[in-house]
Amino acid sequence: MDATCIDYQQTGYFSRTLTDYLDDVPELKSFYSYRPTLKGFAGLLENKTVTANRSLLAQVLTEQYSKPGNPEMPHLSTVQANIDLLKDDNTFTITTGHQLNVFTGPLYFLYKIVTAIKLCRQLEAGFPDKKFVPVYWMASEDHDFAEINYTNIGQKKIQWNEAVSGATGRLAIKTFRECLNQYKGILGLDNHAPELAQIVGTAYGSHKTLADATRYLVNALFGQYGLIVIDADDSRLKQEFAGVIKRDIIEQNSYKHIMASSELLQNLGVHTQVNPREINFFYLTDNLRERIVQEGEHFEVLNSNIRFTNQELEKEIDEHPDRFSPNVVMRPMYQEYILPNLAYIGGGAEIVYWLQLKANFDFYGIDFPVLILRNSGLVIRKETSAKVQKMGLVAAQLFEDADNLKNEWVRKHTQHDLSLKEEWRELQCIFEKLKLRAHKIDPTLGPSASAVQARLKHAINNLETKLIKAEKRNYETHLRQIEAIKQEIFPKNSLQERSENFGLFYVKWGQVFIDELIRLFNPLEFKFTVLSE
Repeated sequence: MDATCIDYQQTGYFSRTLTDYLDDVPELKSFYSYRPTLKGFAGLLENKTVTANRSLLAQVLTEQYSKPGNPEMPHLSTVQANIDLLKDDNTFTITTGHQLNVFTGPLYFLYKIVTAIKLCRQLEAGFPDKKFVPVYWMASEDHDFAEINYTNIGQKKIQWNEAVSGATGRLAIKTFRECLNQYKGILGLDNHAPELAQIVGTAYGSHKTLADATRYLVNALFGQYGLIVIDADDSRLKQEFAGVIKRDIIEQNSYKHIMASSELLQNLGVHTQVNPREINFFYLTDNLRERIVQEGEHFEVLNSNIRFTNQELEKEIDEHPDRFSPNVVMRPMYQEYILPNLAYIGGGAEIVYWLQLKANFDFYGIDFPVLILRNSGLVIRKETSAKVQKMGLVAAQLFEDADNLKNEWVRKHTQHDLSLKEEWRELQCIFEKLKLRAHKIDPTLGPSASAVQARLKHAINNLETKLIKAEKRNYETHLRQIEAIKQEIFPKNSLQERSENFGLFYVKWGQVFIDELIRLFNPLEFKFTVLSE
């Protein structure tokens, strides 16, 4: 594949806050610790305080990869070597996270992980005395089933319809067979389809829970690169975090600090992504994940009969820490507490909401990681790439609105002058003379002359639009090609990576697809990557 990189601002798909962060705008500096550069990483490494229990972390991960009754993991020796490295004080993690989307969901699921793998390689080159391990954090405690129960592949939607409750990682997948058959049917039988069909078949056909299935699938794709998949829904890991859980529920510190940061960001014109609650933990059992709220002197679990006094709550956390699930604003702190982590890799919205969190990290004395925007990519098939070249289009133009792109193309290729700017300049000169004459006769006629000028300007603009429209009819075949190109690479007028699944790309290229992503992505360059054959 070939790669062309363009600025994120040119795409029109990323927020001003995000591009300000990438551009090192001074107003945002107080909301993060270190810049996403090798110099920034050097500063964090020099001052890093690790709160993780390294030996326990390695033990839990080893057990998760060797669960009794589950099929043997591919590339287990490579992954285990990285798990063992975590015991070493000179080893650090680079983490990304995402929900347990079926079949991985949209392409950016893969892009997040590829960014983590590539960044680890860049850091090892920059800091050869250290080791860096890529980690995928499964959002196994998330309960928003409607966000993860489908994927789009080949312009077809595959959806798992099931009545569920509780954390998605614990969901039984015994009713998933129909979705699996639909997905394999779309893959077909050509090229690398049998290989991928076997991977997803084992993932969703030989495991009991969605978390175990996702671990197998992600490991099959990325285990050979040393990626570690962690499921933090574990009582031993939460026991390490129990002190923070107690303090935050009882003292409600996260609410105070995040609300204060959010107000400061809003004053800068930032659209904040998350709203903290007074208590930012859920109560979690196999079929229940409900908010904890304080009512008077008691703590209650919504939509249940569960309630605690202050003393009972502390005892419950000590004895059953696994029953306390952090929400979106406390999960990042839990992550940074139990991992020897240096960086978090997220999408644009994630980076913005992390900016709301730093003050809370500072309060609890937990290091805030370097925030890295995940790589974004647009994959263009060979046939489509040939059409793009034939039309004389460049990568940045592909992100323009279809009508604007068509108008630009017609103006560039027409043999006629479709602009009336020169004519309008001449008419403006005439109107200046007219307004001067009218003023001499009667000063009150000035507005009337200006009104006539405005109406004529509107008429000239309409005429120019009609000229372009008429000329577009002469290039109808070419313009249909532009429309087809846009529809293919921007499904539903959105970025390809936010909609299309990786499956058909894997069918075509196999593991080489992931190899090429790793080769061509540059996490510290912060450019949008257009990939073409």
